[in-house]
Amino acid sequence: MKFRHSAAVLALAAAMGASPLMFTPPAAAAAPMARTPAPGFYRLQVGDFEVTALSDGTVDLAADKVLSAPAPRVDAALARAFLGEPVESSINAFLVNTGGKLILVDAGSGVLYGPTLGRLMANLKASGYAPDQVDDIYLTHLHPDHVGGLVDQGGRAFPNATIHVARREAEFWSNPANLAKTPDASKATFQGASTSLAPYIRANRFQPFDEGTSLGPGLRAVPSHGHTPGHTSYLIESRGQRLFVVGDLVHVGAVQLPDPKVTIAFDSDPGSAIRSREALFSQAVREDDLVAAAHMPFPGLGHLRENGGGFEWVPVNYTQPR
Repeated sequence: MKFRHSAAVLALAAAMGASPLMFTPPAAAAAPMARTPAPGFYRLQVGDFEVTALSDGTVDLAADKVLSAPAPRVDAALARAFLGEPVESSINAFLVNTGGKLILVDAGSGVLYGPTLGRLMANLKASGYAPDQVDDIYLTHLHPDHVGGLVDQGGRAFPNATIHVARREAEFWSNPANLAKTPDASKATFQGASTSLAPYIRANRFQPFDEGTSLGPGLRAVPSHGHTPGHTSYLIESRGQRLFVVGDLVHVGAVQLPDPKVTIAFDSDPGSAIRSREALFSQAVREDDLVAAAHMPFPGLGHLRENGGGFEWVPVNYTQPR
């Protein structure tokens, strides 16, 4: 491409004693920084199902304080992934349109955390869906960053949805004896679960399921206990293609994938969390499953492959819906 100076510009430059080729027009005023991201949703197909990853935002996580590995080893692993402390951790949920039902897996944090979270509803709407279109919500577990988005000003944020969670998980968080023996610093988790589920329980839209129960065509619950007593992953399948929604089986991929035995302070049973992570991730490798993870960098979608004694994350390639 060739650029030509106008005759007037060349004449002005000559009059000022400057080389016409050195004349530079004044710069425009600097534009203010926008500081707002694009809407956080990502869409792909799994067989006949349309899957939309929804971002609830990100939150800073002091990985060297909450992971079980020594801090120097955590920091070294982060550095290899070009990360540092604190790690900016994504909170993701996944919307599945089966053609007959609209299913949401996990619901974000709502107002239970700080200002960088609680964006799931805005991103749901930006993706082209409305909250009253959601038929069913399946929860991996009842921690606040997965249930807080169920409520809006004390009412049901998803007015037509029925909430489903493993019965073992529901009974743990609703048991007053468990609340009584929990340290004061952790009691808010029980309150968050109770507050988030209450409007649906009152409306008879809360249906816990037993392990082994069929959840309907193309959807199966896979027990993955350890992070919480009833933590559940979900296998979504259509026309031979599979998506494995693994919830909180991994929090800091840069550290826990190379060494799956690293646990996090939020795990209720670290030993079980390790066994669930290793077993289900090995299964995902064998089956070549697409994996959806709540805390991997948005959109939280990728494949796993074995690497030594651990795993490696291969994020999805960007695809444009057609």
